[in-house]
Amino acid sequence: MQRLRARTPPTLAELEADEDLQDVLVMTLVRAVQACVDIGTHLVAEDRAVPATMRGIFSELAARGAIEPATAERLALAVGFRNLAVHAYDAIDWSIVLDVCRASLDDLTAFAREIDAYVRRGDAGGS
Repeated sequence: MQRLRARTPPTLAELEADEDLQDVLVMTLVRAVQACVDIGTHLVAEDRAVPATMRGIFSELAARGAIEPATAERLALAVGFRNLAVHAYDAIDWSIVLDVCRASLDDLTAFAREIDAYVRRGDAGGS
């Protein structure tokens, strides 16, 4: 998150003009969302009840009390962004990327904090 915050440009024009910065921001966001999916999958897989979709992982985590329902909803939206970035990079709306970097990084931090609390409570089984 620090890297994203440090690299987020002040204007859309700056982001649109810098292809290297576009790559840094998008790929860092993709990796962060994928890390959340991977952590969630690991926790859910211990019970062999892995949802069929990445979005479903977050719903299952919320159902187990591992994360807040609002966090699950926001990360489900982040999966949509991740999928677009991975499968349709040329269709990315850079204003959305800038908005995500400005306003949505706390969602990833909330996920980490909530999962940490869940694991520390011992609710995560053998994790």
